[in-house]
Amino acid sequence: MSPRETSPENRSLAPDSAPGDELAEGHGVGQAVLVYVVGLALAVILTATSFYIAGTDLVWAPSIPVALVVLAIAQMGVHLVFFLHITTGPDNTNNVMALAFGVLIVVLVIGGSLWIMANLNHNMLPMDQIMRMQR
Repeated sequence: MSPRETSPENRSLAPDSAPGDELAEGHGVGQAVLVYVVGLALAVILTATSFYIAGTDLVWAPSIPVALVVLAIAQMGVHLVFFLHITTGPDNTNNVMALAFGVLIVVLVIGGSLWIMANLNHNMLPMDQIMRMQR
C-alpha cells in the first residue's frame, strides 16, 4: 500500500510528515490551529531566550554569540517545520529545492555585496588624503 492510499486515520502516522502537513488534514481545523500555536509558542520561547541570554551573565561572555547562533538555527528549524511544513518526504522535494535556491540567491547577494564593499574599502584612499586632494 503506497503512502497516498492510506486512510485519513493512518496519514498522521507517516514518519516523514511535519506538524500541520497536508497529510494530517483529516483531523480538522482544531488540530491544525494547535500545531500553529505550538510553533508560535516555540518561536516566542526561543526569541525570549535569545534576549535573556544576550542581557544576562548566565552564559560565559565569549560564548554568547555562539549561544545566539544556536538559538537562531533552532528557530529557523521551528519555522521550517511548523510554518513552512518542510519534511523529508518524497513529495516535498520541490519545496526543499525552492528553499535551497532561495538560500543560494541570498548567500550570493550578501556575499557579493560584502566582497564589493571589502574591495572598495581596500582600494579607497584614507580620508585625510581625499581631503588634501580637494584643496
